[in-house]
Amino acid sequence: MGWQNEEAVLPVQNGFDDSGQSRLNELGYKQELKRDLSVLSNFAFSFSIISVLTGITTLYNTGLTFGGPVAMTFGWFVAGFFTMSVGLSMAEICSSYPTSGGLYYWSARLSGVNWAPFASWMTGWFNIVGQWAVTTSVDFSLAQLLQVIILLSTGGNNGGYHASKYVVICFHGGILLLHALLNSLSINLLSLFGQFAAAWNVLGVFVLMILIPTVAPQKASASFVFTHFNTENDAGIHNKLYIFVLGLLMSQYTLTGYDASAHMTEETKNADRNGPKGIISAIGISIIVGWGYLLGITFAVTNIPYLLSSENDAGGYAIAEVFYQAFKNRYGNGVGGIICLGVIAVAIFFCGMSSVTSNSRMAYAFSRDGAMPFSPLWHKVNKQDVPINAVWLSVFISFCMALTSLGSLVAFQAMVSIATIGLYIAYALPIFFRVTLARKSFVPGPFNLGRYGVLIGWIAVLWVATITILFSLPVAYPITKDTLNYTPVAVGGLFVITVSWWVLSARHWFRGPITNIDSSD
Repeated sequence: MGWQNEEAVLPVQNGFDDSGQSRLNELGYKQELKRDLSVLSNFAFSFSIISVLTGITTLYNTGLTFGGPVAMTFGWFVAGFFTMSVGLSMAEICSSYPTSGGLYYWSARLSGVNWAPFASWMTGWFNIVGQWAVTTSVDFSLAQLLQVIILLSTGGNNGGYHASKYVVICFHGGILLLHALLNSLSINLLSLFGQFAAAWNVLGVFVLMILIPTVAPQKASASFVFTHFNTENDAGIHNKLYIFVLGLLMSQYTLTGYDASAHMTEETKNADRNGPKGIISAIGISIIVGWGYLLGITFAVTNIPYLLSSENDAGGYAIAEVFYQAFKNRYGNGVGGIICLGVIAVAIFFCGMSSVTSNSRMAYAFSRDGAMPFSPLWHKVNKQDVPINAVWLSVFISFCMALTSLGSLVAFQAMVSIATIGLYIAYALPIFFRVTLARKSFVPGPFNLGRYGVLIGWIAVLWVATITILFSLPVAYPITKDTLNYTPVAVGGLFVITVSWWVLSARHWFRGPITNIDSSD
């Protein structure tokens, strides 16, 4: 069957012990994946992908450069507040439609029978490409961190081994290979890794936020951490509001990936309740522990220009230099700092692992509905109920995206742009349909926002529209091919390709979500 114009109804058991499976059957899908995840496991996947240790560490240089302590400590809550608005709106929709397809399925249900195929097509491609870009950026950031760890372990920037871009891309390929192998395991084993990753992130944050400022002989004052606004940058930007906006990118990049809870719903028990819980708790806990990590590290910052200088021991990698100098100045060597970087490396590794898990489930669901080339291949599951082909596809595409770094880091930055903006556009589309076309017809599930649903939805949509514009602004002046912000080029290119594909081909054969269940099932 093609897309049916049937409105949602509240879940009933229909002979099933699990309300999520009952709801999945009502939506027209067979239970093909193993439904063994608890609410804790569902939360763990999203929390591991958000991974404050990953996002903050990777873009701490950006935060220090644009605004410094003020832009980070207060900008974190600005981004956190609006991210929670997006998360709450997504959780409400997830409760009504708990399927692995997540966002693109929601867009189809909420946009009405006439717009369903196109809305589903656009949302799905922005979502899946955004997810591939997230995996690319996460695993590449781990490869870069390994490069820095090796550099510091061999003597630092003056004489140490500095891995070439070809070595870094080999690191990246090896990391992706490990993630593919782990994601080939059963969901039971994978959920254990996910829970371990969540615990590692929480414990790692608390250890580092206390240890680093404690070890550092010189500490920043509270006045510096909460009131210092860094306007000194090599980008030629001096307007404080502009600087603050650019500094928000660190926080917003970190707080992404929580749609994983939606993509794991067909493997989660009572997903119409536990999927929303996974989304909201992952965001909320990340906001709290992330702020603690930011404060702890920033209290060890005393010389911003030196931390950002390519001449320092870590070659300009700010957090690595903070850790290394804290132990070197206290104990005469920076081994302790290198070990602390290892803690972060483990967190980033598991972040990438969970990202591949989410990618593969999205590819599985999207191909189930015939949206991808060679869809029957990516939709297959093995004897362990794992969409194995979708796992290896996701890893392969993420590796291909990273190859752009060999040509130019500017080109690679375009991939990172899609990871943030592209993914948030996919988040906003079903919410937009929820507050417009489906404002009166939407039937909520067990979790709902009541009369505040439309208001919170509009806040979420407007925030995504705002950051799409803000993060497309130039990040350096004068604008040259090396300083151009390629975000609008990357995201605009994805939009043009997706729409062109629709007009020239997909509109003739893609009908939106396709049910695969009949009365005998």
